[in-house]
Amino acid sequence: MNKKLTLKLDSEVISRAKTYAREQNISLSKLTESYFDLLTKENSGEEIDLISPFIKNISSGNQLDPDLDYREEYRSIRDKKYS
Repeated sequence: MNKKLTLKLDSEVISRAKTYAREQNISLSKLTESYFDLLTKENSGEEIDLISPFIKNISSGNQLDPDLDYREEYRSIRDKKYS
């Protein structure tokens, strides 16, 4: 069952998250849900290492590395997770 959740976030973080979600062809809601899902899994210590640099940065408020290849980073994380 889906429920509505209202969050207050820094506008720059929201903008970067929307851009990232659009580039990944997913909704911002799905991106947020996936992040919360990873954080709350029983074996979260291991799972948190698989969170992309983008998610780590938006959660900390740090600036992203402009040279980061997001697609390659995603592939690498996905390969680690499912290998």
